[in-house]
Amino acid sequence: MAKDGSCLFRLGYTLYTRTRLGYYYHLKDIKKAREKLGDNGHSELTHFDFGNLRILPIPMLLDNYAYLVSDIKNKKSVLIDPGHAEAAQKVLTMRNIHPDAILITHKHWDHSGGNRELRQLFPNIPIYGGSLDNIPDCTHLLIDQDEIEFGDLKFQVLFTPGHTVGHIVYLLHGNPFKAEDSLFSGDCLFLAGCGRMFEAPSSVMLSSLERLSKLNDKTLLWPGHEYAIENLKFAHHLNPDNDALQKKFDWVKIRRESSLCTCPSTIGEEKMYNPFLRTSNEDVLRGLGMIDNGEFVEPSDESRARALQLIREQKDAFNYKL
Repeated sequence: MAKDGSCLFRLGYTLYTRTRLGYYYHLKDIKKAREKLGDNGHSELTHFDFGNLRILPIPMLLDNYAYLVSDIKNKKSVLIDPGHAEAAQKVLTMRNIHPDAILITHKHWDHSGGNRELRQLFPNIPIYGGSLDNIPDCTHLLIDQDEIEFGDLKFQVLFTPGHTVGHIVYLLHGNPFKAEDSLFSGDCLFLAGCGRMFEAPSSVMLSSLERLSKLNDKTLLWPGHEYAIENLKFAHHLNPDNDALQKKFDWVKIRRESSLCTCPSTIGEEKMYNPFLRTSNEDVLRGLGMIDNGEFVEPSDESRARALQLIREQKDAFNYKL
């Protein structure tokens, strides 16, 4: 696979994101996932209940998650990032649910590729997405701090560019359910990782990650991919003496042996072991070779952006993930 920055990669990425050729490539990925995993997907289908709030991660493609988020009391539901319409429809039929809306974090086909087919199945369903990201079949454009409601499901939009120029995340307020807030982070933030910086420099991604790190530590994190094993392996490679990281890694390995999903984590947990949120941490910076054995000085924003870029480069060399 061509690497970021090469002319071949940029051409391929442009075709993938700006033309229907990307959609046909996406269909090949769906076929590849079905051949490898069968009809059951990469993870067991398990919902999480928080009072009248139900969150169901839906495994899609090789490692994607869409989410079916339901207000049980008011019988309202939304789909988040249904990249594969058939996989989403199967779950909706099984649970006898008619979704009230589709929320998209960014334009990449593995997150938005189900939009058109789902609009055909549910002709009047609104599809929400960021105003800067050219999301296919989007009907309602969103900007930073917008709020959307479906029954007691109250989402706040946060603009988090970096992975794409118009990437957004959805913060679900937990108060109506007497639960913690939930962050549906798309490809901005993963368990122990973050998305690659396709359309913005590391300084922009740093600002987005910093914004998310300032959310309440108890905020539940629901990422767009099942990358936990790979991400934690790299984090351990970079910071081998981190006890919190080792404990999480042991837990994740047990979960994945049974094909169980590893979400949610929390923002507080991520700040303990996710290297992409620890660009001012002394151990991480020493692991990157950015500081010697002298006295530690709090890094500038410029140094932290450089650290983020180095972490990304080393992660890509360690195990290449989108």
